[in-house]
Amino acid sequence: MIKGGPKKDLQAKQIQSILISQPKPETEKSPYFELAKKFNVKLDFYPFIRVEGLSAKDFRKQKIDIQLFTAVIFTSRNAVDHFFRICEEMKIKVSQDCKYFCITEAIALYLQKFILYRKRKVFYGADGSTKSLLEVMNKHRDNEKFLFPSSDSQRKDIEEWLKANKCEYATATLYKTVSNDVKEVLSGTDYDMIVFFSPYGVKSLFENMPKFEQNGTHIGAFGPTTSAAVEEAGLRLDVKAPAPQAPSMVAALEQYLATTNKK
Repeated sequence: MIKGGPKKDLQAKQIQSILISQPKPETEKSPYFELAKKFNVKLDFYPFIRVEGLSAKDFRKQKIDIQLFTAVIFTSRNAVDHFFRICEEMKIKVSQDCKYFCITEAIALYLQKFILYRKRKVFYGADGSTKSLLEVMNKHRDNEKFLFPSSDSQRKDIEEWLKANKCEYATATLYKTVSNDVKEVLSGTDYDMIVFFSPYGVKSLFENMPKFEQNGTHIGAFGPTTSAAVEEAGLRLDVKAPAPQAPSMVAALEQYLATTNKK
C-alpha cells in the first residue's frame, strides 16, 4: 500500500524500498543493482505503461506518404522501432539520403540497428534537451520536409516549433501508450519512493489509483516533461534528473539516498 508519514518527517525517514516504473534490467551488471547493494534498499521494477504499435491498415488512414519526406525526427527508441516496423510492413524503402534528427545521442546511435550510420545524415542535440534538438533542426529547416513519428500523445513543443517556423512537416501516429494494471503492485507493498520516466507513467498512476495521496512517498522523475507531469499532478518532486551533477537517474538516486539514508 502506498502511504507514508507526514511531510515534516521526510528527511528523517530512511528510504528502504523503491518502485522503478520500468522493466527490470536484463543484465545483473545494471547500476541499479549496485545502488541497491550500496544503500541496502529494496528495488522493484514494474512498467506502468506499455506501447502498442498501430497496424499498417490504421496507419494508411492518416494518408501520409513516408517517401515524400527528406528528414525524420526521433524523440524515443519506440518511435525508431515503430517507424521502421511500419516501413517494413508496408514495403517502403527509405531513401539513403534521408536525414535523421534525434533528441539524444543514444537514440542516434540506436539507429544503427536499422540504417548505415553516417554522421552527415544523423544529427542530435548537444545535451538531450528539446531546445538543443531544435537548434540543430533550425540549421536545416529551409531544405527539409520533416516527418515526426510519435505516439497518440505526441510532444506538442516540437510540433509547435515546426508550425511556427513554417516548416514542411507531418506528424505520424505510429503507436499508442497504454496504462498497465499496477493496482496490485501499488497496494501490495508500502514503497517509500516511486520513480517515473514518462508523463504517461504519472497518468497511469492516477488511472490505477484515482484517490492516490502522496503523503510521505518520495517521488523521482527523469526528464523535463516527466518532472512537469509530476508537479502538474500536484505531487511533490523530490528527485529530478538529469542534472549537471547527476546525468542519470541512478546518479540522482545515489545523491539523494546519500542524504536521506545517512546514519
